[in-house]
Amino acid sequence: MALRECGMNLNRNLKELQPHGSIAFPCAAYASHRTEKMEDIISWHWHEEMELICIEQGQMTVKTPAASLLLGEGDLAAINSNILHYAAAAPECTFHSLVFSPMLITGNSNSAFAQKYIQPLLACSSFSCYLAAGNERVSHWFRCAFEAAAEDRYGFEFTVRENLSRICLFLCGEYEPHLAREAAPLNQDHLRIRKMLDCIHQNFAADITLQEISRAAGISERECLRCFNRTIQMSPIQYLLKYRVMQGAERLRGSPASSISEIATSCGFDSPSNFAKNFKRYYGKTPREYRRLADPG
Repeated sequence: MALRECGMNLNRNLKELQPHGSIAFPCAAYASHRTEKMEDIISWHWHEEMELICIEQGQMTVKTPAASLLLGEGDLAAINSNILHYAAAAPECTFHSLVFSPMLITGNSNSAFAQKYIQPLLACSSFSCYLAAGNERVSHWFRCAFEAAAEDRYGFEFTVRENLSRICLFLCGEYEPHLAREAAPLNQDHLRIRKMLDCIHQNFAADITLQEISRAAGISERECLRCFNRTIQMSPIQYLLKYRVMQGAERLRGSPASSISEIATSCGFDSPSNFAKNFKRYYGKTPREYRRLADPG
């Protein structure tokens, strides 16, 4: 199983579409170096798989709607299935990650592994993101799994599954007092923020208002503001602006035939100058300079 560079392909609901591993072995290993630059930020997304992130060098901030963690060298974070999350270097880091389906551990949904351990862990409302700071056992298990995946030798699947199982059992022990025996609903903020981000992502090019964003989750404008501040620490309009700029950067790289004016309009900006001003604020360079650097040829 070859290592991959960490990248994302999201649908409008922020669900990551990129497959992790294969049907036969649903686990993928990633290695990446990131800076605090806008293009290196791992934006808000979620996936059905569990994820383990280990910092090799530097620091990284990992956020979920319920937590914000600062990971340093050697620290490991475990992110639960279906949890919205975000990551950014602080200010630079190299990290390894493993993204895997819980079915890799359980085999099937009727096994003792599933019913006694993994399903209650996945349903645990207290477990969104766990920080294993300085825990040598957990770090060792992760390294064994990651190195086996990276080396891709005969039988590596056994080593990967064994060590991921150890980590999952450790997490079950950490959350044992809170484990639910029946599936628990997602945190209310989590459900609301998904709906509102979905609204923004579908309508970012239009003249979308705070009222329309709040209506997507069936809440008041004031509660919408509070929900955004609690979960992603910025206002809905700030997020909308940032998302428009990021979409502009994607188009600058991927649509060389489109003019900057066309891209500005397609991303919801009322003028190329407003697009350029906000783009420079986030990326530190004008759209024209960014496009030139992205495609030096």
